[in-house]
Amino acid sequence: MLGRFLEVSVRAPDILESLAFYETLGFVQARVGDTRPYSYAIVTDGRFCLGLHACEFDSPSLTWVHADLAVHASMLESLGIELDFSRLSEDAFHELGFRDPSGQLVTLIEARTWSSPPAGELRPSSLGYFEEYGVPVTDVARAAAFWDSLGFIAFEPECVPFTRVVASHRDLNVGLYETDLRRPVLTFSDPQMPERIAALRDLGHRMPDRLPRGMDPRENALLEAPEGTWLLLTTDAD
Repeated sequence: MLGRFLEVSVRAPDILESLAFYETLGFVQARVGDTRPYSYAIVTDGRFCLGLHACEFDSPSLTWVHADLAVHASMLESLGIELDFSRLSEDAFHELGFRDPSGQLVTLIEARTWSSPPAGELRPSSLGYFEEYGVPVTDVARAAAFWDSLGFIAFEPECVPFTRVVASHRDLNVGLYETDLRRPVLTFSDPQMPERIAALRDLGHRMPDRLPRGMDPRENALLEAPEGTWLLLTTDAD
């Protein structure tokens, strides 16, 4: 329904500052094309890809690539999905956007805008394993039904440390979090996360003194990127 997942897209007013931040964490840059009329960069650890965009848009967005987008738009609308925007004229790079019940923006574009780095350049980041894109929701069941209609598989709710449903897809897991978080998060896990967190603190990275209720601050943390992206670092007991 959505095509192939491309990236989590975020607005980054100072791309060089954001790039330096992610590179200190072990991410590497991908090679971008000239499709965009503004500065644009990609960082990846081989599993997770983040697009840094020096332009105004409702950030962050989950971005997929889908061919024949002009035709596909009518199929989406037939499902009752109301498009936030569509740019489908013959002289434009085709893209459209819509929202999930929580307000999370989903963007579809007609073609890739970057190429993956050579496998030999990729390495695990210092954040651990990328688990999912976490979205704060007020109605887990409604949000799960929406993502299920797009081809995701919504698993049974978990209650610890907070109510959470994972909607899984071949390219991306979306975590539906019933928490007091104010914005989406990129969730990473590792059994030795407390040691990773301590090392990140020693490097002077910004860690807001705020976690979802029920999460032990001795084993979990929020890391804030220069452009404002929140990275949720969790200890995986398994």
